[in-house]
Amino acid sequence: MSQELCIMLVCFLALLCLRVPIAFVLGLVTVVTAFALDYESIPLTIASDLANGIDSFALLAIPFFILAGELMGSGGLARRLIEMATVIVGRLPGGLALVNTLTCMLFGAISGSAVAAVSSVGGTLIPEMNRKGYDRDFNIAVTASAATTGLLIPPSNIMIVYALVAGNVSVAALFLGGILPGVVIGLGIMTVAFIICKARGYGKIDTSSITENVDLGKAVFGAFPSLLLIIIVLGGILGGIFTATEASAIAVLWSFLLGVVFYREIKPSELLGITLRAARTTAIVLFLVASSYAMSRLLTQEQVPQQVSAGLLELSQNPIVILLIINLTLLAVGVFMDMTPAVLIFTPIFLPIAISLGIEPVHFGIIMIANLSIGLLTPPVGTCLFVGAGVGGSDIVRVSRAMLPFYIVMLGALLLITYWSPLSMTLPSLLK
Repeated sequence: MSQELCIMLVCFLALLCLRVPIAFVLGLVTVVTAFALDYESIPLTIASDLANGIDSFALLAIPFFILAGELMGSGGLARRLIEMATVIVGRLPGGLALVNTLTCMLFGAISGSAVAAVSSVGGTLIPEMNRKGYDRDFNIAVTASAATTGLLIPPSNIMIVYALVAGNVSVAALFLGGILPGVVIGLGIMTVAFIICKARGYGKIDTSSITENVDLGKAVFGAFPSLLLIIIVLGGILGGIFTATEASAIAVLWSFLLGVVFYREIKPSELLGITLRAARTTAIVLFLVASSYAMSRLLTQEQVPQQVSAGLLELSQNPIVILLIINLTLLAVGVFMDMTPAVLIFTPIFLPIAISLGIEPVHFGIIMIANLSIGLLTPPVGTCLFVGAGVGGSDIVRVSRAMLPFYIVMLGALLLITYWSPLSMTLPSLLK
């Protein structure tokens, strides 16, 4: 490793330890390294890279999907999904835990935000589970782990980011590729929750406590318009009716109609606040994208991907070993870095290696997203873990202990996704 890249690594770790926001870390490290490399016209070059990083029509999908998620979160979606999930699985032992998992899967998929799923679903179900005698830390662990499945089940913002960085990767194929892995992880979480509830004696729930005896037909009817969003987005993209970016705009329109007209739980006076929250989140995400792009350009110019590829292939030519090393690296990265910058920085480094091993870019994208989703549950950066602990009124240490069985099942699912490609590639192959 060259002296300049050592400077980059040291600066990166030092700024992270000082708790500097990751977007500023990436920008500052890029500037410092560029000066160390004695680049000409450094301010102009970096400014150009920052602008080019977000100069993409495909990125328009991100603010639209963020706004759609905010509208869904404020429009009564969580309560209706809880009602439907309760009448489906609520009568099983440990029913509230299963309801929690299923609802988080659905809400995370529709809103495209794991954090929104934790706060919206957890805000209702965690207190209810506490009242029914479930362990508080277990309740938070179930909610946080289940919420991450929405990053694999479409529509998903992070898939759009990966497709942009990977180049020539179909967003529709990624959306289809994430369905089965997301469901598998969700079923694994439900299985662990069921076993723990059975062992601890958590019984069936009284559906009247949270749904006022809503029957299956009424519950499905109430939640179906929200679930229809997934059908509209996927069906429109796969049918060639509109692009992923256009689908995101349609998602906003549909979410608006549901919250304001159909469910009538969003008042017109609340729309400004919802829009401002979406704009704030969009600004953060796009600043991350711009900073990550500038760093990726610098890494590419210094041929870091080629150096990493050569180093890994020197260690082993066995695809199983190489994929294991990549997974371990991404798991370590996820502990300290948020998902979006991790995808933007490490996709150009690891994707060429994966392709050289015969791995489809879509399959590798699902591996990467499933891997980094676990990082949302690991301190010190684990966003879902911190939000869940805040919503549930616990601390990170206790919740992390409760997370252990869920870590195990998610790592097992990650190995299955990594080494059994049909799980990710069966549905995308239908596009051909």
